[in-house]
Amino acid sequence: MTKIAFLGLGVMGFPMAGHLVEAGHHVKVWNRTHTKAKDWGKQYKGTACETIEDAVRGCDFVMLCVGDDNDVMAVATPALAAMRAETIMVDHTTASAKCARACDILARERNIEFIDAPISGGEAGAVNGQLTIMCGGRENAYALAEPIMDAYAKAMKHMGDVGAGQLTKMVNQICIAGTLQGLSEAINFAQKAGLDVDEVVQAIGKGAAQSWQMDNRASTMGKDQFEFGFAVDWMRKDLKIALEEAQSNGADLTLTKMVDKYYQDVQDMGGNRWDTSSLIKRLTQNNK
Repeated sequence: MTKIAFLGLGVMGFPMAGHLVEAGHHVKVWNRTHTKAKDWGKQYKGTACETIEDAVRGCDFVMLCVGDDNDVMAVATPALAAMRAETIMVDHTTASAKCARACDILARERNIEFIDAPISGGEAGAVNGQLTIMCGGRENAYALAEPIMDAYAKAMKHMGDVGAGQLTKMVNQICIAGTLQGLSEAINFAQKAGLDVDEVVQAIGKGAAQSWQMDNRASTMGKDQFEFGFAVDWMRKDLKIALEEAQSNGADLTLTKMVDKYYQDVQDMGGNRWDTSSLIKRLTQNNK
C-alpha cells in the first residue's frame, strides 16, 4: 500500500485526495483550515493531520494543490524539510515555472524528486476523476508518479523538465481565454439577431466552430448561468502567470491581454466567483 500525503483540500484537492483512498492508497491530508481536513477524514476514512510535517512524514509521495506561488513555497518548504530522501513531491497547483524550478532546487538538496503537474478539468473533473494533467520533471520520477495520479486523471503527459508542466498549463489557459471571448461574442450576436442559441449550437456544433466550451457552456451562457466551478479570480491569476512568462520569452499575447482586461470588467460587476464563461456578461448586461 502506497503512503501518500495530500496538502490542500480546496474544491479540487478534496475529491482528488478521496480518489487516492478509493484507489487503495493510505492517505494522510493537511489543510490550512483543519476542520476541512477533519471533514475529509470522516468522509473518506483517511487521516487528518494538524501539521504539514505530520502529514508528509513516512510518505512515498506528497501531493500539493494550493493557491499560488506564495502558497506553494509556504507549504512545499516545510514539507520538503520533513520528507525522507528518495521520495516524490507532485505539485498540482497552477503556479509559475519559476516557482516549480525553485521547489526543484530545494527538493534536489534533499534527494527528493519534484514534479510540477498542473491540472485542467475544473471541479467536475476533480469530482469525477477525469482531470488532464501536464507534467514537468525527470522521466524516472514521472514514471513512478503516473500510476498514482491515474486515480483522478483521464489523461496525463510528461512535457519535459521541471517547469514544462506549468508552461503547458499556460498554453491551456491562453487557449481557453481566447475561445471563450469568441464564443461570448458569437452567442451575443446570435441573441441580437433573434436566433435561438441552443438551435444555433446544434447547427454549428459539429463543424469547424466546435469546441469543449461550446459543447459544455454555450447553452448556459445563453441562459445567464455561471456557477460551474472555475472562478474568474482563478483565471485572472492564471493569465497573470502567462502574461509574466510572455514578458520573459517574447511571446505576443495581445488577445490574452485584452481578455484579461475583460475579466477585470467581470470582477468589477461582482463576478469574482462566477465561472470563466461569464465573459459574456460584459456584452449582455446592457441588453436587458
